[in-house]
Amino acid sequence: IASECLGDARFFLDRATAYAREREVFGRPIGQNQGIQFPLAQAYASTEAASLMVQAAAALYAANEDCGPQANMAKYLASEASWAAGEAAMQALGGFAFATAFDVERKWREARLYR
Repeated sequence: IASECLGDARFFLDRATAYAREREVFGRPIGQNQGIQFPLAQAYASTEAASLMVQAAAALYAANEDCGPQANMAKYLASEASWAAGEAAMQALGGFAFATAFDVERKWREARLYR
């Protein structure tokens, strides 16, 4: 589940950053605004931190060592990172987040299941 959440988080970040680079308002991309940048950067940092915990849990499992606490932390951190990335994507895309062409709204609903 943690790995799925990481995939979801990366999906959200990819969609949001691509949109923020392309969408122009007042003659410049919206991605140049700190209000767009900061939530995406925070979600990215959370995603990478969760990824490290997933790797730590997997390494312990592969070594036949107890990995229960690490697996639980990985799931928690990854689900929170996915939710944060989904929220940041929803805000970055605005009304377009609900357009079926972007698939963000569907994934956002799925991300809620893992919290």
